[in-house]
Amino acid sequence: MKLELKDTPGQLLGALKPISDIGGNIITIIHQRDQTTAENTLTVDIVLELPEKKLDALIDALRERGCGVIRVGKERLLQKQSLIMIGHLMHTDLTDTVDRIDQTGFAEVSELHMVMPAIDEPSTAKITIRAISPEDMLHAVRILREVAAQKDILILEPLGGAE
Repeated sequence: MKLELKDTPGQLLGALKPISDIGGNIITIIHQRDQTTAENTLTVDIVLELPEKKLDALIDALRERGCGVIRVGKERLLQKQSLIMIGHLMHTDLTDTVDRIDQTGFAEVSELHMVMPAIDEPSTAKITIRAISPEDMLHAVRILREVAAQKDILILEPLGGAE
């Protein structure tokens, strides 16, 4: 959510209170006072978790307090995990590996960075998966493990990662 606030003391607190009152969970606030406009306003980016059914009430509450709501974005894939894959990734159809996760509807591969030392050598890739919930992330990682077992690909998971 991007808000426009008057550059006066207490405005940020006034914008955060309705979020708290309505049951929102604030994840991040980006508040750069050095970027004011000619109207003596500044923008604040707020990343928050909020049930979608409460969004209209929040926007109304913010506007009642004089906060301009410039933009509201929705991101449904809030969980993120990166893993390392080692093996003959290209020879085992990397597109198929990615598609098996992307086709779930609850998870997708958001990044893939690969190193290929030689055509007949194993490749290494960092794969980043995003999912809707922690449970969906566990399921997506299970799918990746199953695909890796079928294709003889080694998966390295971070300590304390999924399962």
